[in-house]
Amino acid sequence: MNETLNTLLKRRSIRKYNDKAVEESKLNEILKAGTFAPTASGNQSPTLVCITNKDELNSAEAINADVMGKPGAHPFYGAPCAILVLGDANNSNTIYDGSLVMGNLMNAAASLGLGSCWIHRAKETYEREDGKALLKKWGLNGNYVGIGYCIVGYTDEAYMADGPARKDNYVVCVK
Repeated sequence: MNETLNTLLKRRSIRKYNDKAVEESKLNEILKAGTFAPTASGNQSPTLVCITNKDELNSAEAINADVMGKPGAHPFYGAPCAILVLGDANNSNTIYDGSLVMGNLMNAAASLGLGSCWIHRAKETYEREDGKALLKKWGLNGNYVGIGYCIVGYTDEAYMADGPARKDNYVVCVK
């Protein structure tokens, strides 16, 4: 099996990370892979925000936990990095474009031996005033919609070799 297919079949969502920081060179490769995701008409509507500063990460995570209805929870599972994917709120394809970026980010992380997981509630986080204040603090003044966070890091959790069995009728072939 080729390397790409092997990565696609072995990647799993990871929800436990150790404290080891992800090397900047690896983050740059993951981010680059995200920027090469397909987008409608090649318009590159998403914006990626790579958060490795612990205080900023904690701020984003705290709002996410509050949106989840669990203040004080840790929905980023101790990951040392969260890549926030934002979409252009004026683009009708932004959710699709951002979702493809998220997939590229997670698969790129897996190809480099890192764990990742898609964390929801970015939409709700950046609709709130405290979320909008974070964007402004980070120099983002556009009209954005949150697509998701791709948390990334070194995992303490073993990858499952094959993952769960695939459901019956997952694929229907029409010939």
